Formats: sequence, C-alpha cells, structure tokens
Amino acid sequence: MRNEGESLDYYAASLGEAPIWPLLTGSVDAEVCIVGGGFAGLNTALGLAERGKSDVVLLEARTPGFGASGRNGGFVFGGFSRGEEALLRDLGPVRASMLYRGTTDAVELIRQRIARHAIACDDTQAGVLWANWFADPSVLLERQQLLRERFDVEWTWLPREELGKQVLSRRYHDALHEPQGFHFHPLKYAQGVARAAADRGVAVHAGSPAISLQRSGQGWTVATPQGKVQARHVVLACGGYLSGLDRRVDAGVMPIATYVMVTEPLGARMDEIMRTRAAIYDTRFAFDYYRPLPDSRLLWGGRISVRDRSPSAVRDLLRGDLLKVFPQLDGIRIDYAWSGLMSYARHQMPQIGQAEPGLWYAQAFGGHGVAPTTFAGEVVASAIAGGDTRWREFADYGLVSAMKPVGYAAAQLSYWWAGFKDAWRDWMEGRARGD
Repeated sequence: MRNEGESLDYYAASLGEAPIWPLLTGSVDAEVCIVGGGFAGLNTALGLAERGKSDVVLLEARTPGFGASGRNGGFVFGGFSRGEEALLRDLGPVRASMLYRGTTDAVELIRQRIARHAIACDDTQAGVLWANWFADPSVLLERQQLLRERFDVEWTWLPREELGKQVLSRRYHDALHEPQGFHFHPLKYAQGVARAAADRGVAVHAGSPAISLQRSGQGWTVATPQGKVQARHVVLACGGYLSGLDRRVDAGVMPIATYVMVTEPLGARMDEIMRTRAAIYDTRFAFDYYRPLPDSRLLWGGRISVRDRSPSAVRDLLRGDLLKVFPQLDGIRIDYAWSGLMSYARHQMPQIGQAEPGLWYAQAFGGHGVAPTTFAGEVVASAIAGGDTRWREFADYGLVSAMKPVGYAAAQLSYWWAGFKDAWRDWMEGRARGD
C-alpha cells in the first residue's frame, strides 16, 4: 500500500503500456530536428509528417510528455494565458480574432486527432465551467459579451441556482459554460501523438538530451551524449525545462511551478460534490482547477509559485484549498501529488518564431498550453513545410527577457499581490454578508 502523498504522478501511474522509444546513436541527417517531446514539439513533428515531411528527428531528454505536457490539469479549451481584452488592445480586432481562432481550431484538431489516430486518452466531452468565486457577476457578463461580439464564441450563462445543482458547493455564484472544451489524460494523448508521428516516419528518440547546438554550413548540428543530428531546420520546444542550447531562447522564459493532486477513488461520493462531468476552474488570479476522472477520483490543481515543492507539501497545500470548496470531503485520502514546471513569458503569450534562419522556437505557453501548443505546432510545421508566414503574427510577443534571476522575485511578488487582492475581496464580500 502506498503512503499518502508518497507517489508522484497519477498520469504516469495510469498510463499503461507505452512504446519504448530508442536512444539516438550515431550520426543522422534530417531536414528538421525538434528538441523537446512535449506538446509543442510533438505537434510540430506530426504537423510536418501530415504535410509530407517525414525526414524529421525528435529528441526528448526523458520520454514524450514527461514535462508539463504530461502532468497538467488536462483541460482542452481555447484562448491564451493573456486575456482576450488585452489581445484586442495589443493587436486590434482582426489580428486578435485570428490568433484566438487558432486556439479554438486547435481544440477541434485535437478532437479530430483523437478519433483519427484512435488515441485512448480518457477524453470527456462535457465542456469546461468557469465558476465565479465572487458575488459580482460583471466579470462573467463582460467576458461573455466580449467573446460573442469580438471573437464569435458563445459561452453559455449558468445561473447560481443551476450551477448549484451541478456543483454541490456553497463557494460559487454564477458560471459560464464553454461547450466546445473538454478534458483528457494528457500523457496518454502525448504518447498517442508521438506514435502517430512515428507511424508517419518521424524518428522519435527518448533518453536523448540535446547537449549542444552549432551552426553547420546552411544548417545545424545538434549533439546528444551518444549521437548527433545534422539538420536544415532546428525547432527548440523545451518549455520550462530549458535546453541551454541558445541563450536568447532560454532567456525569454521563466520556469514557474504549479501543483496537482489526485484523490482516492470516490465512488458514489463523487455525486456528493459534482453532478457534472465538466472540468471546472474559477475566476480568481491563482484559481483552483479540477475535474472528475473516469475511475471516480478527483483531480485538483492550483497555486502558482517559483518554488517546486515536494509531493507532501503539495498535498498539504491543495488539501486545504479543496476543503474550502468541498468541506464534505474532509478526511479523504490523497493518493497522488506532484508539481511541474511551466514556461512563462513576461507578456503572457507564447513565443513562436525564428531566432535566426532555420532556428525556430515554440515556448512560453503559460499554463494554458494544450490548445496553443497544438496551434504552435501547426504554425511552425506549416512555415517549414510550405513557407507559411502566420508565425509572424506572434512577432509582437517575441523573446523578451524574463530578467532572471530578478524576475523570479518579481513574479513571486506579483502572484502574492494578486492573491492578496483576491483574498481581500473575498473577505469584504463575506463581511457584507455577515459571515
């Protein structure tokens, strides 16, 4: 029997049999070398293969989906970490709408790939709920209107009475339902995309960290401990697990930790807290997010920090958050708890582009990455395979320095400040109610 909080990762424990990906040995030539086997790298590889470019090598230091891609909350829905109103201010209505549409199209592409490649990833087609932690409904109403009028997206209003029938907590007020969204087992999906790419000729190598990158004539040479790849194009897609291959690319992102835990199987007790199978997150800055799993467990995540905590510390932090929403689960056992690193940029948008001819990057998805990484893979693959210039639409959000190590302190202070403002607002509302 496992001690509570001892194990790390529910997704790895529930993955089942996975392919054994070979090490890279010796010297190989390729048109494209992708460094990083997370969603950005995997989607680029599959996108290239689907466009007839099978002369592709993917290098992963551990195994496909090892990092944030295989350990996240499993939410699949549109948008970026940077909000829609900010996108409009930055880019204007036409460009903002185009980029946002790229993420909603990516949701549909993920759904299609699950069906097309028979990826068994526990996908649950029940939508995503954005539940209001606060009494003031304006944040929901304004976003609903903005999405409808500027982005042609309709999220459904769910009044508190109806929400209370689906989510049995006194914590929330109203909610918006995003019907297009869904949730899934991200590690199973990552391994499925890797298999689909390999089936189309991509050479996927695990246990093969890239240790150096050098310009070589009109292309590049990427070395691993036991081999090297000579390629015309290189794509750096390492996320929060920085490669150390290019200082400009690494300097653009800050690895930030978030935390996840999974309960014991709840059985019939699941209906004591949820009568929806939608994934849920709330309106605070550092929000809770959670979803029911097929084996009747509850996955719960939240918090943002520059600190990567131990499983026991994650369990203790998140248990308190869980009981604020569902006190009826007091005493429940936590079977899994882990943390993982996401890559953030100061501008809160993905960094997608070329550092120089033939050297591409796709990173900084900011904890909102399942659909945007798919979009990024399509953009980079289309650029390499056919000269598509859509990647230039991300030029406003380039490799802005994260100002490490000072940036870590600034980020932590900003998170604390945002959390304090949420707590203050919550306290004031409680005082007004006479709590």
